[in-house]
Amino acid sequence: MDRITSRQNPVVTEFRDAARGDVEGVMLLDGEHLIQEALASGIQLRLVAAAERSAQSAVVRQVEQAGARVILVTDPVLSAISPVQSPSGMVALAARPGGRLEDVFARKPQLVVMLYGVQDPGNVGAIARAAEGCGATGLVCSERTADPFGWKALRGAMGSTLRLPTAAKQSLRAAIAHARAEGLRVFATDARGGVMLPECDLRKPAAIILGGEGAGLPADLIEAADTRVTIPMQPPVESLNVAVAAALVLYEAARQRATSRVP
Repeated sequence: MDRITSRQNPVVTEFRDAARGDVEGVMLLDGEHLIQEALASGIQLRLVAAAERSAQSAVVRQVEQAGARVILVTDPVLSAISPVQSPSGMVALAARPGGRLEDVFARKPQLVVMLYGVQDPGNVGAIARAAEGCGATGLVCSERTADPFGWKALRGAMGSTLRLPTAAKQSLRAAIAHARAEGLRVFATDARGGVMLPECDLRKPAAIILGGEGAGLPADLIEAADTRVTIPMQPPVESLNVAVAAALVLYEAARQRATSRVP
C-alpha cells in the first residue's frame, strides 16, 4: 500500500473536492461502517484512505479483496481529507449511484417519499433511514433539497441511501406526473387543515411529499396532491421537525400495510 504523509499531496485535494460535491459521479464515505455498507451494496469503491493504525483491519482486507486501491495516511493527513471533526480512521471515494425516477418507482406496491426544500443534510439522511426502515420503496429529492449523496446526509442515513432507490436533483412536478402515470395516490403533508394522518388510507401505492424546515411545501405542490395529510398534535405545538414528521407518516403507512396483510 502507498503511504501519504503530506497534506499537500494531490490526493488530499481530491478528497476535499469530493466532500464539497465538486467531483461528478463521486461521493465521499466517512467511516468503516459506511464503507462496509457500500461493499455489501455493490457500490464501487475507487480509493480508500486508511489511518496507519487501521492497516491490518478486516475492513481494509475486504476493500483490497474488492479490488479498490488503499492508501495509508498519517493522522494529520486523515484530518485534512476527512470532513468530520473527529475522523473515524477511514475515508473512501466511491461511485455515486445513478438514481433515476424509473428506479424509484420500480418496486411495488410503491411507497415513495418526495422531499422539497429540505436543506439540512442531516434531516435528509434521517428521512432516508426512516424510509428504508418503514418499507418505503424509493426517495425523490428536489433541486432545492440537500444532496442525499453528500457526505453528511450519507452519515445520517447510515447506509440506507445506498440500498434505497434514490433520485436527486429532480423536478417534483415531473416526479408527481410520474407517480400519477404509475397509478399512485399523492399525499402532501400540511401542518394544518388536512386529513388527519390516522384517517388517511396509505395501504395502496402512494407518494408522500414533505416540505423543508420552516417553510413547508409551497401552495402549488400542495394543490398538485390528491390529499393533504396533517399529523395530529397537542397545542401549543404546531409543527414538527421534517425528519420526525416523515418517520411518523411512514410508520403509519407501514402499520396500515402490515395490518392489511393479516388474514
